[in-house]
Amino acid sequence: DNLKLDMQNKSIDVAWRSLTPTDIESLEGTEGLTVHEGPGGELRYVVFNLNTMPGGTPEQKLAIRKAVAASVDRDALSENVYKGTFTPAWSVVPSGLEGANTAFKDIYGESPNKDEAAKFLSDAGIQTPVAVNLQYNPDHYGSSSSEEYAAVKAQLEDTGLFTVNLQSTEWNTYNKERVADTYPVYQLGWFPDFPDADNYLTPFFAPDNFLQNHFDNPEITALIDAERTETDEARRSEIIGEIQTKMAQDHVSTLPLLEGKQIAISTDSVTGVDETLDASFKFRFTPIAKG
Repeated sequence: DNLKLDMQNKSIDVAWRSLTPTDIESLEGTEGLTVHEGPGGELRYVVFNLNTMPGGTPEQKLAIRKAVAASVDRDALSENVYKGTFTPAWSVVPSGLEGANTAFKDIYGESPNKDEAAKFLSDAGIQTPVAVNLQYNPDHYGSSSSEEYAAVKAQLEDTGLFTVNLQSTEWNTYNKERVADTYPVYQLGWFPDFPDADNYLTPFFAPDNFLQNHFDNPEITALIDAERTETDEARRSEIIGEIQTKMAQDHVSTLPLLEGKQIAISTDSVTGVDETLDASFKFRFTPIAKG
């Protein structure tokens, strides 16, 4: 709130990353301020614990994950919750990075498909509604997380295929319990360590990945090893695309929901902000000037 007020009063020159979507929408109409947008690498997604999630067999668990993938409405989350500051994420690698594709849109469609979701479940012999325990953190990933996950719960329950028990936990406890098999389905977010597709693959899907959600697949591991060592850029992009498609089609161990734009707000007297909002995802001070 103080940051928004100081920006509104032009007591500071630039604000970056810490404003809420509602703040940004409000400040966009303030005379003397400019809202700058650049490519984003931030990813918001749902993680499935492959051991504790609902489903009696691996095949049933996969069918449930696919049904969830076919039921979420990313556009509604983008516009209603995040006011366009986040856009739909259609793959485990955000758009704008070399090799990124739109695997989830290609496989499950751009809009929710209740009939398809129902077929995934019925073909696997799963009775509905499926009870899903969904956990999120209300502060670490931004103050809009509560609204976001309330919307996800509503979207899933509106299909009639799921009943969702939505719970939240403060961050210190959340971060410990998520790796202790406490949460069957839960929220995470990611901001890249470096601007390359591998930073969205190795940490998530290689053996002993940081998610610790029990995903370990030899075929995916081999493909990750291949993209990490391939020196031909075109061939490497093909391998990265293959990983994304297989994760969306055959595994869905994580479900990408939204990718964030880089957004900064400055007074009109500041120049150079657009030059630093690039795919490096680093805010560099050297281009910034005031005068």
